[in-house]
Amino acid sequence: MKTIDELLSEGVAGKRVFVRADLNVPLDGTTITDDGRIRAVVPTVKALADAGARVIVASHLGRPKGAPDPAFSLAPAAARLGELLGADVAFAEDTVGTSAEAVVSGLADGGVAVIENLRFNAGETSKDDAERAAFADRLAGLADVYVGDGFGAVHRKHASVFDLPKRLPHYAGYLIATEVGVLKKLTDDVQRPYVVALGGAKVSDKLAVIDQLLGKADRLLIGGGMAYTFLKAKGYEVGISLLQEDQIPAVQEYIERAEKNGVELVLPVDVLVAPEFPDLKTKAPANPTTVAADAIPADQEGLDIGPETRKLYASKLADAATVFWNGPMGVFEHPDYAEGTKAVAQALVDAPGFTVVGGGDSAAAVRTLGFDENAFGHISTGGGASLEYLEGKTLPGLAGLED
Repeated sequence: MKTIDELLSEGVAGKRVFVRADLNVPLDGTTITDDGRIRAVVPTVKALADAGARVIVASHLGRPKGAPDPAFSLAPAAARLGELLGADVAFAEDTVGTSAEAVVSGLADGGVAVIENLRFNAGETSKDDAERAAFADRLAGLADVYVGDGFGAVHRKHASVFDLPKRLPHYAGYLIATEVGVLKKLTDDVQRPYVVALGGAKVSDKLAVIDQLLGKADRLLIGGGMAYTFLKAKGYEVGISLLQEDQIPAVQEYIERAEKNGVELVLPVDVLVAPEFPDLKTKAPANPTTVAADAIPADQEGLDIGPETRKLYASKLADAATVFWNGPMGVFEHPDYAEGTKAVAQALVDAPGFTVVGGGDSAAAVRTLGFDENAFGHISTGGGASLEYLEGKTLPGLAGLED
């Protein structure tokens, strides 16, 4: 795929450049609680604007139902982008309507605009090829060139991600080029020992990537809610912990395959438990108890890995040449259950090799827990996209950028 550097060398002054970004940031009302994804697209937008392009930034936010919904407006993201650029950013109150047309036509060379949430139009996410194509045609009418830089959306076959680049000269932005380069280091050119730490709520979300990693990773560390399905598969009592009973046969097979393939599969040896899920709004003290992983009381819920597991996982990461981490180890949003996630993050900071934080909740946890982002080799902006790449899937947004 061609990159933005090639586009810049060809000259972009006066050209309307459509940048498909990922501004899907978490909001508390209209307040952005984590602007990492906005900061990630700034280098691409700034380079284009500095070169005299008329930059049109587009993204989705949340899951509106194909119609305008003020709760999912990109207006706060547009304002934050302007602050980060140190420049005025115009905002269109629709996607391809009169406001977007007026805002784009009013851009001067070097100007930047954000159009409203793409998912306010049903054509963006439609499974009907014709409906999606019709929306892509209207988006194409706004621009002369397409730059894909929304890595967090490249696994979606959506109009702005898959169909639009077919209609315009297309290039990969700095973020996508970086993300793809990093993922190749995790698949094609792996330095060993290669250690993968997986957490998060549902084991079903990670089964396909575990399937691939059982043939590539040297060690696989399991935490978060998904760990309890693994513990149950080994015959342990897991109380009222998060459990996917229907996934136990698959997990049992993976445990057997790991042993057969010489992959060290490491599960929690102790966990923090409590009789109920903590209040994440008030963050009232939860008073958890630490128990062995094979001694979870029937009326208790596992909510974080315990102190011995933290030490164990840190030791398994200590000599890693390559690390990929996706998914928190516990309910990190509550201080009483943040220590497991914090310990894994610190172990990545201390590891001698190339460390990748795989987006989503892991990236949010790193920032929430106060870590310096520069202490990691790479913090991805696309959790789902990263996982699907590692699963070996063809990602529509990357396929759309290929010539």
